[in-house]
Amino acid sequence: MHTIPQPQPDARPDERLRLSPLVLGLWRAGRVQLPRPRLVELIAASLDVGIDTFDLADIYGNYAGEQAFGDALAASRVPRDRVRLVSKGGVCLVSDARPAHRVKHYDNGAAHLRASLDASLQKLRTDHLDLFLVHRPDFLFDADELADTLRQMVRAGKARHVGVSNFSPSQQRLLAARLPELAANQIELSVLRRAPFEDGTLDLCQEQHCIPMAWSPLGGGALFTADAPDMQRLRTALAEVGEALGSATPDQVALAWLMRHPSGVIPVLGTTDPARVRIAAGAADLRLDRQQWYHIWQAATGCAVA
Repeated sequence: MHTIPQPQPDARPDERLRLSPLVLGLWRAGRVQLPRPRLVELIAASLDVGIDTFDLADIYGNYAGEQAFGDALAASRVPRDRVRLVSKGGVCLVSDARPAHRVKHYDNGAAHLRASLDASLQKLRTDHLDLFLVHRPDFLFDADELADTLRQMVRAGKARHVGVSNFSPSQQRLLAARLPELAANQIELSVLRRAPFEDGTLDLCQEQHCIPMAWSPLGGGALFTADAPDMQRLRTALAEVGEALGSATPDQVALAWLMRHPSGVIPVLGTTDPARVRIAAGAADLRLDRQQWYHIWQAATGCAVA
């Protein structure tokens, strides 16, 4: 069994967001309405290998995922200080659970985000989140209003840290101009979704010391299920690097490939299988050298770098 080494605290641990090197995402668990005993098992398996950070959102499981996880966490009797909770707000689904929503939309307004955070705290049975993220950029968001809203969440002690999700570099830079303490940007990133390496997203995260959290870090499973020749070429490269690293599995290598970036990418795992969580934890032990990293890049793009 692999155990993820935990980051060591610096001289001022309360001023810096600290997540486990990999995070367990609960989107899929909410979507399939994972039964409570399975959720308890998943929590235990994650903690056993050093994954103590759990990622949720108000909309997961048609607005029921946070409640299910909160109930499972209570049933597990894991102390609150052993876990780090991340949740998100700002997406408004058309749902029986939200009859006032006539159309799917985004809302980064103060009233909606505050209500979303308060509901998350209640459902998760906690008085604070370790990280609250604005789930999607509202095309109508007012940077001053949003910055003030997030700052007040921290001042009230309801969120230890705040950040964004799916924000473009320009959107992140705009908000950070008003709120420099943005702690994270959760983005789609994998060996199949490489745009953030080139569009400035990871550059900006590194510039601002903002943690990039990678959702769908294995391409939603397509990396290992698609039969196209380019996928087969990529799987071959992952297997070759894995063998060179001591029989690491291709999924471990794909995760370690992301974690190799100096911005400090943290993959958000989407599995509901405790066995897959245990395997994924081994990625934290791997360190690709530069040529191994570019070997995978070349396999993914189909050509050498210019």
